[in-house]
Amino acid sequence: MTTQMHLAAQYLAAAGISFLDKKEDDSHTNLGFSTTEGSMYTHPLNKDGDTLSLNYQRFTLEWNSKNSKNSLRLDGATHAEVLEWITQTAIKAGIKKPFKYNLHYELPYTPITDDFTFKLHDIARLGELTNFRILAQLTLDTFLENQNLKSDIRTWPHHFDTGAFVSLGDNTGLTIGLGLAIPDAMINDYYFYLSAYKGHDGLDTSDLNPLTNGKWYNDGFKGAVLPVTGIDEVTVATFFEEAITAYKN
Repeated sequence: MTTQMHLAAQYLAAAGISFLDKKEDDSHTNLGFSTTEGSMYTHPLNKDGDTLSLNYQRFTLEWNSKNSKNSLRLDGATHAEVLEWITQTAIKAGIKKPFKYNLHYELPYTPITDDFTFKLHDIARLGELTNFRILAQLTLDTFLENQNLKSDIRTWPHHFDTGAFVSLGDNTGLTIGLGLAIPDAMINDYYFYLSAYKGHDGLDTSDLNPLTNGKWYNDGFKGAVLPVTGIDEVTVATFFEEAITAYKN
């Protein structure tokens, strides 16, 4: 289901690319997450504040206006049908710019074609993925508040991680990146991470104190990693606190 959700999120990114002014850091494409709705959503796409969202719990795309919600069930929908639905819905919302599915990055999947069809293979797994995103949003928000740090928490559609990036603003001169990543060549599971940087360089972790949960990586990616399976909010909070303390000391 990760592949299906990653591909579905690209419609939200394409809406940002099509309808919003381009920002150099690509932040016009990134996505928020609502823990109450269980949905990823775009920045406002018009003057009325309409957004396009991907509902994890219902496996639907949703066009959200102030007084209404228009939805498309993804299970059984083809790529071509999704494109047509977004195009027509955006026109009805008064958006003059055309919707174009034209991504400027490559995804780690076979390129999508018009006849590609979305399938809800595993409802239970979809529920797990929803809970992972909720856990990430809640723990990141709590960590930033406890550390008196301010950063947006956003999902970046290319790598599909939910994360934050912020300067510590103290005499260490460090910035940290932290969040939830999808399975990759390093970890075959969703995982939380926290890494620290000076400039563009990740800090060496070889001499840092071991973590109660999770481990330090120092080859390629430099930082702390905690696989998501079998953990709870307290475990994640402890992981983040121990990792940042190790960097500060």
